[in-house]
Amino acid sequence: MKFTLSWLKDHLETDASLEEICARLTMIGLEVEDVDDKAAFKPFVIAKVIAAEQHPNADKLKVLMVDTGTGEPVQVVCGAPNARTGLVGAFAAPGTYVPGIDMTLSVGNIRGVESRGMMCSEKELEISDDHTGIIDLPEDAPLGTSYAAYAGLDDPVIEINLTPNRPDCTSVHGIARDLAASGLGTLKSRPAPSFPVEGVTAIKVRLELGEDRHLCPGFALRLVRGVKNGPSPAWMRQRLTAIGLRPINALVDITNYLTFDQGRPLHVFDAAKVTGNLTVRRAKEGEKVLALDTREYTLSPANVVIADEESVESIGGVMGGEYSGCDEATTDVLIESALWDPMNIAKTGRTLGIITDARYRFERGVDPEYMVPGIERATELVLELCGGTAAKLNVVGYEGHTAKAVDFPVSEVKRLTGLEVSPEESVSILQKLGFGVEGSGERFRVTVPSWRPDVDGKADLVEEVMRIHGVDNIVAAALPSHNAVNGKILTTLQIRTRQARRALASRGMLEAVTWSFISEEQAKLFGGGQPALKLANPIAADMSDMRPSLLPGLLTAAQRNADKGYGDVAIFEVSGTYEGDTPEAQRRVTGGVRRGTASLNGAGRLWSNAAKGGGKPVDVFDAKADAIAVLEACGVPMGNVQFEAGGPAWYHPGRSGTIKLGPKIVLGAFGEFHPKTLDALDVSGPIAGFEIYVDAMPEPKKKATRTKPALELSPFQAVKRDFAFVVDKAVEAAAIARAASGADRKLVTAVNVFDVFEGASLGEGKKSVAIEVTIQPVERTLTDEDFEALTSRIVANVAKSTGGVLRA
Repeated sequence: MKFTLSWLKDHLETDASLEEICARLTMIGLEVEDVDDKAAFKPFVIAKVIAAEQHPNADKLKVLMVDTGTGEPVQVVCGAPNARTGLVGAFAAPGTYVPGIDMTLSVGNIRGVESRGMMCSEKELEISDDHTGIIDLPEDAPLGTSYAAYAGLDDPVIEINLTPNRPDCTSVHGIARDLAASGLGTLKSRPAPSFPVEGVTAIKVRLELGEDRHLCPGFALRLVRGVKNGPSPAWMRQRLTAIGLRPINALVDITNYLTFDQGRPLHVFDAAKVTGNLTVRRAKEGEKVLALDTREYTLSPANVVIADEESVESIGGVMGGEYSGCDEATTDVLIESALWDPMNIAKTGRTLGIITDARYRFERGVDPEYMVPGIERATELVLELCGGTAAKLNVVGYEGHTAKAVDFPVSEVKRLTGLEVSPEESVSILQKLGFGVEGSGERFRVTVPSWRPDVDGKADLVEEVMRIHGVDNIVAAALPSHNAVNGKILTTLQIRTRQARRALASRGMLEAVTWSFISEEQAKLFGGGQPALKLANPIAADMSDMRPSLLPGLLTAAQRNADKGYGDVAIFEVSGTYEGDTPEAQRRVTGGVRRGTASLNGAGRLWSNAAKGGGKPVDVFDAKADAIAVLEACGVPMGNVQFEAGGPAWYHPGRSGTIKLGPKIVLGAFGEFHPKTLDALDVSGPIAGFEIYVDAMPEPKKKATRTKPALELSPFQAVKRDFAFVVDKAVEAAAIARAASGADRKLVTAVNVFDVFEGASLGEGKKSVAIEVTIQPVERTLTDEDFEALTSRIVANVAKSTGGVLRA
């Protein structure tokens, strides 16, 4: 949003400097992005031609003697047809940068005659496109003074970075209102427009939108007869040019001026070019319109248009049509002021690729109560600048504005901002901003003005009080200190999420981020696909369901890498999965897959793997090792963890396992994937993976204060004993290890399975499992009798738990 300083002061009575105004704008939330103080115009001075003679070597050039107010005439060679003795204009000395020709002047020699400067045209100063002659000023213009100051070109331009929630400040008047509320002056009030009205506006307007009346809640139209359209006055042209708009003619410039001055976009039609009455309707499929930017747009029923009885005349709220536009021949003009649906305007603008000042305001929301006053002000300007006679105003559809009311306890200001603002000051601020306030004490009923569609609740009112009172008044406060340097800041789930990431990264896996949405087929493949988890508006057909598992995304990601030549992939993700549509049914899961030869040991094409055919393919034990690494990193007591054969249906039944903590808590599963699962996902192997439910891990128990050292080593030598048990094939090796360990929890510190053997000599359906038991004495050296007793307990425990017999 751009405006000039003098423009602002048309609405704000203030003695504040440019610097003070800019600082206050930023403080109240209207951040100043740029200030152009027109320094480029300062070198140009008013000068008078005291002599003009024909150039000796060029018919179209003249040699001028110019009085610049310094007392020493300057010789200038000039080709302007209006150069003459006595002319007063704008002079640029050598060293001056002239923006219209993008050149810095120097002393020149033109056809053998020295020239020490330049008499400038309006185009050379970028005031207008007029370059037919040099600037011709009144004879009483003060010589030697700044031309910019004399012509009003030294007016600084301020640009603010306006956020989308502040449509009220898309106007100079709205910005002035905010500054006045902040105490930087007084808001000026202009008397309501008053002018005679003769006759009626014969052209009628119909709103043919059916049940979609919200697309155009109101439409006002007025005919002004007998206008004389020409250039707009200099002050208006200068302001429009300063903010980057090209002056066209008085009628069009008035609409552009009011768009910025009051935030009220308008449109003017040449009444002679409108056939019959006007209709506001949806465009027909394929209907076309030649717009004011000379481009032809193809419309659809999603676009709302203004049409006469022959064709479309305007894209409602976005851009007018070229055919019915006003030019110098216009004598009767129709002025339109309407309301449009912000969402529809935004969609139309994006679809057609049109960016206009009208669209910018309508899609943010204009003041509905200014629809009629806006057209009255436009009519007043038309009559003032172009003459004519105004007809009676036609207003269609508008049913008035219902103001929002908000219950406002002023204590919220302190609670939400920390600012100590008295109720009286809070009320005063809101009233200065145009809010209606009723009540007393600590609670008020606040009526929201029609120009503030962004204010909905009490927090919005607190924001208004805060920004006008001054954000810089908020006292900086340190965050509350924790009891210790290593005090707990993150939740247990957050800590475990970090630990899981670090553990897997240290094992050579790369973190991936996959979509939370998968296809229905994939969801059903991994236990999902419930109706409650379907997306109402999926971004793609194959992203219709919330994922029940991380594995589909990781598997397809691994395959995409393999398709591009990276077959040895090890990736993981720590994120959410969804078992239902409630917060409790969202889980935090760590998942990972390894493909090809991307095992932790012996991965890829190493010389040591040549005998293995290029590397060991990943298998169930790689996935199990990754899962165990996550559990250990998260602090799960591994002595209580149990591994059971078999896992969910998407794993290979004979090459997978389920991880439990006790008989009930399932911590996760791992394994090689079922061939049917891989086929359904169009993924090839070898590939193995795992999932660990981080949120299923119990909270760690608080450790009691230790009075003894954290690490105590036994002074006695550990002893290892080997046992081989013959058991049924169905017996798990882990069951044998648990039974051996349970023989004596203090002495038996480790049990390791080191051999499994099956053969006819053992009997049908039997196998031999060999374990190594580590025995660590703590209090004394064990005697042979102690070892014999412990060995007997181990054998008896295994026999009782698994039916195992010590192998002879």
